[in-house]
Amino acid sequence: MEDDSPEDTSAPDETADPRDDEQVNIAKEIFSRQEDPIFANKSLLEISHIPSFERIVGRDEEIRKLSEELRGAVQGYSPENVIVYGKTGTGKSLVSKYVSSQAVSNAHTDVNIGFQYLDCSTDNTETQAASTLARSFNDSSKTGFDIPERGLSTAAYYKRLWRTLEELYDVVIIILDEADMMADDNLLMKLSRAGESGNTDCRIGVIAISNKIEWADDLNERVKSSLQPKELSFHPYDADQLEEILQHRRDAFKPDVLEDGVVQLCAAYAASDFGDARKAIDILRHAGNIAYERNAANVTEQHVQDARTKAEKDRFKELIEGIPQQAKASLLALAILSLNSEQEEFPTQLVYRQYQNICENIDQGVRSERRFRDILKELAFLGIVDNRKENLGRSGGITLLNRLVEEPEIVYEIIREDSRFASLTNHLSDN
Repeated sequence: MEDDSPEDTSAPDETADPRDDEQVNIAKEIFSRQEDPIFANKSLLEISHIPSFERIVGRDEEIRKLSEELRGAVQGYSPENVIVYGKTGTGKSLVSKYVSSQAVSNAHTDVNIGFQYLDCSTDNTETQAASTLARSFNDSSKTGFDIPERGLSTAAYYKRLWRTLEELYDVVIIILDEADMMADDNLLMKLSRAGESGNTDCRIGVIAISNKIEWADDLNERVKSSLQPKELSFHPYDADQLEEILQHRRDAFKPDVLEDGVVQLCAAYAASDFGDARKAIDILRHAGNIAYERNAANVTEQHVQDARTKAEKDRFKELIEGIPQQAKASLLALAILSLNSEQEEFPTQLVYRQYQNICENIDQGVRSERRFRDILKELAFLGIVDNRKENLGRSGGITLLNRLVEEPEIVYEIIREDSRFASLTNHLSDN
């Protein structure tokens, strides 16, 4: 039987890339997976997740103290202003959000409380902060007006904010996270003096969160006077508390997916890094992702070790992303020396010779040894390099010894990802 269909005389598309179909198939295969074999509720491992009270570990005293300071809010009175201190990952934001939400839930029937969280590392100017707060508190269906994200003056945003608070709330609690990142103290001044200035009858309480203990000391005296803050300090979590925190988030995974020792190892790693709960959760989440990517049936300790390495690489990459090329060459010199030696510390002159070797290899200008010493000091200030003076006696004098804070393998791999260092001979060394 003859085929009467017209013959396809069109020329084959020579420009078509066969990889396109392959990439489409890869994406389709991934997106069409019906069930995640590792995770049951991944949202429990998100940093933004606010756990219920029974899942908050080791912070009963801090919850009690902060609740005492905000107690007046539930009765319609002004809550105290509080400055919360502590290292990253010690539960400051978590407890502040939890206690504020409980104040809203437990307000007297005739008291309307609102609370908003503001990340000052993102909204770090007065105008941005006033705009975000005004829009977050506003409910246009009740106030009858909208607030644009941008386009108004700072004063106009404040007027909309005061009007919103006046119409919708009796009391509000405003959490300013990373408050030390604000460009100036104007926002704190305006919020703390809003009632006194006659801008609004709504009572405003501020919880200002900072990793820097000395931050409040640098506040403008007028701000200190009007804010009159109470202070609350958060200590780092210990390994047992971190393990309990992770145990409370086990149900983020399918039953029996986590092998014995996984949670304990995540907690141990985070405890060694200043008791950072965020880091513990982050490592556990990354370990689950790695297990998923490798089609593993379980999350193992090896996945945790690999996750920690990845987390360290991500952190270090973010830390050095904006530093100059000369500083990267200096770091690479230290990394290469460390990889080619059993030593951890190296005198500046030896590091400088390795740095010269790198610069010549990639055709980069060489800084003077004096400027190189300044670069090492700048890297030490950033916490990337550690240096110390050592007296070698009459013959050697005083020398400066330098070492990497991060693992040299990680430093080497991250810097080699920069295209300017890609052509460098592997583990280049002149020793």
